[in-house]
Amino acid sequence: MRHLLSAACGLVLTCALAGPGAAEDLAEKAAPLAAGAGPVVVELFTSQGCVSCPPADEFFASLTKDKRVIALSLHVDYWDYIGWEDSFGSAAFTERQKEYARTIGSRTIYTPQFIIGGVERIEGFDPEATLKALADHVAAKSPVTLMVTRDGDNLVIRAKADPPLEAPARVELARYMPEATVDIERGENAGKIVTYRNIVTEWESLGDWAGQEPLEVSIPITGSNPAVVFIQDVSGKGAKAAGPGQIFAAAVTP
Repeated sequence: MRHLLSAACGLVLTCALAGPGAAEDLAEKAAPLAAGAGPVVVELFTSQGCVSCPPADEFFASLTKDKRVIALSLHVDYWDYIGWEDSFGSAAFTERQKEYARTIGSRTIYTPQFIIGGVERIEGFDPEATLKALADHVAAKSPVTLMVTRDGDNLVIRAKADPPLEAPARVELARYMPEATVDIERGENAGKIVTYRNIVTEWESLGDWAGQEPLEVSIPITGSNPAVVFIQDVSGKGAKAAGPGQIFAAAVTP
């Protein structure tokens, strides 16, 4: 397990060791969605330069097939110095992972790391822990109902909260590439050919919603890549610092 101290952010970077075993079938492990619940957002922070990540990427691929899950792969850039620059890596995704760490007062970030529903953190490749956290979230009812439709070149977002939210929530938009295969030529994974799925390529915060009155907003959208809209608590209530928290609801463009 490797540790690096980032002078700029004061965070310890860790490439977590992967455990043994192949990706398991989510359909055999997770419970059905609870009545009134929507799909659960699973974020995977990964890197083409992390030797521990390919097993997690394979497991993540199984999650993309399940309708109870919206799975998003966010490639970070802090392992690029090892010798292979991640072709999907983004400083913005590294910053999002740091924000998650700050909310729990942590100085450590990992690859691979799964974030379930914005609140459950699984460091390293641990399928059993990931599936257990996922089962808990699919069984929970959400206070927010979200509907996303596409009207030509516009995306129409409608949401309502029952009961009203205690604090404003942020409306986020992510675009992703469904699949891409990369021949990694250098670094710790040199010689491996890895197929990645649901690779986030764009991220935009659309603004905050008070959660008191119904929301309806239309935004322009172009291109064929799928879009995910989700509503996330950023108040920091019960956390060490304000930042990304519970994801109340999420939907993919039809």
